[in-house]
Amino acid sequence: MAALIAENFRFLSLFFKSKDVMIFNGLVALGTVGSEELFSVVAFNCPCSPARNYIYGLAAIGVPALALFLIGVIWNNHTWNLVAECHKRGIKNFSAAATFLLFGSIMGRAAVAPVTWSVISLLRGEAYICALSEFVRPSSLDKFPAEYGAEVLARFPCKDVPANLTKFRDEVTRRLRYESQLFGWLLIGIVAVLIFLTKCLKHCCSPLSYRQEAYWAQYRSNEDKLFRRTAEVHSRILAAKNVKQFFGFVALDKEEKELVEEFPVEGVQPSPQWNAITGVYIYRENKGFPLYSRLHKWAKGVEGNGPSPEGHEMLFLAS
Repeated sequence: MAALIAENFRFLSLFFKSKDVMIFNGLVALGTVGSEELFSVVAFNCPCSPARNYIYGLAAIGVPALALFLIGVIWNNHTWNLVAECHKRGIKNFSAAATFLLFGSIMGRAAVAPVTWSVISLLRGEAYICALSEFVRPSSLDKFPAEYGAEVLARFPCKDVPANLTKFRDEVTRRLRYESQLFGWLLIGIVAVLIFLTKCLKHCCSPLSYRQEAYWAQYRSNEDKLFRRTAEVHSRILAAKNVKQFFGFVALDKEEKELVEEFPVEGVQPSPQWNAITGVYIYRENKGFPLYSRLHKWAKGVEGNGPSPEGHEMLFLAS
């Protein structure tokens, strides 16, 4: 059972990595919606206490969003390519526009889940009502009893109020839910406009035709899949050779024996080669010929990472 679960998880992971960015972002958003619904049903419980409501309500929206954002940054391959780039070469070879685009790409991808969480939280309204109920001005409520103050208003989200305040509780809840949902719809609109403008800017700034850009995306996907698959086989064969040298034999199944016989591994790649194919890559051309990745660039024997007199730097990153 554990092996089956692990295999299914691996399949889902490869599925997510192989699909279009928009599909991937959509799946992340759907997963976030489900998580937020589960959180609201199971975990959210407003304290209904002055000074605590505000902190708890904001934390219910902000802390999960922050956690999802950090997970998105960690999960993004560009993050670790940037770390490797800064460690090995620095970012002096990138223009200001390319550097801005790099950070924008990382932040934009990482923002999908937290924005979705915030939008759903605002549309539901529970956290917003919990956070701001105590700040509603009693004077804004028609004929609200003067003897009640913020302490009673803070209990409105829990419906723990005197019977004569039930209609005021309904009015406050309705008013705050309206505000919360309004902010949620405005956030959706702002994000939609930003995505539209970003897509327009990306295609306007691209020196590639639509077909070449699609080819580049296919090449990146195929190179990544083949590199991962080959690296797995290479590392398994190398490990088998080392284990055999230590024990005098190695226990291989039929498939592994066939791999060892079919693909002889003589050694490992030196560190300079790994460094050459690792890091951030922005589309380059060399004497009019495209270089689609760091591996492609290394295979063609092109040195350096900065734009050459014969080439140019494309102002957007591979997704």
